[in-house]
Amino acid sequence: MSVHSRGIKPQLSADSEALTKTPPAPKHLAPHAKAEWKRIFPQLIARRIVTRADLAGVENYCAAVGAARTIAETMSAGDLPDLKLGGLQIRYMQTARQLAAEYGLTPTSRARIGAGLADDDDADNPLAV
Repeated sequence: MSVHSRGIKPQLSADSEALTKTPPAPKHLAPHAKAEWKRIFPQLIARRIVTRADLAGVENYCAAVGAARTIAETMSAGDLPDLKLGGLQIRYMQTARQLAAEYGLTPTSRARIGAGLADDDDADNPLAV
């Protein structure tokens, strides 16, 4: 019997080339995207999981979050909901969620980061195998 790992993401771990300080947000990002950049980078730096090679992906994540927030503001200012804008917002939010998972910004992906830590509670757990 073979073991399949399709669909299982590898465990995240600290990178030897991880950034140690927050780079400036790209100038072309919208205000909401820049705010997201400033919000998430301290977490990424502390976990040591983002390198220079990852900056484009983080930039894309921030741009998607910024676009979704901008659309939300635009839609809330109108009297009638705009179905096309709503569909576009959903696609931006899906993209942001997928990119967030890549960088440990969701609860499940943060659990993957901590999955490699030693668990000393097994001795006290009667259900541990």
